[in-house]
Amino acid sequence: MGVKIKDLNIEKLENTANMLKAIAHPMRIAILKFLEDGKKLTVTEIHNMLQIEQSTTSHHLGILKDKGVLSSKREGKNTYYFLKHEKLSQIINCVSQCN
Repeated sequence: MGVKIKDLNIEKLENTANMLKAIAHPMRIAILKFLEDGKKLTVTEIHNMLQIEQSTTSHHLGILKDKGVLSSKREGKNTYYFLKHEKLSQIINCVSQCN
């Protein structure tokens, strides 16, 4: 017996697809790798690691946050970004082993 379409939660599937689309960019995958193991980094720290413009880094972070991949927390002057779901790093690791 297979899965029937009526058994699928369409909204959950759409959210999952949107998260995967958001991740599907080399810079965004790199950001996720930087944030593995519960790390929290600021835009400045991430942009220095990526060696790209801070505005470009902010754009990528905004997309990842908007699609539910990242969360952020403001502490004083800094906003720290972190993985909303630590299991997302397992997806990146799994896919990277396939090529």
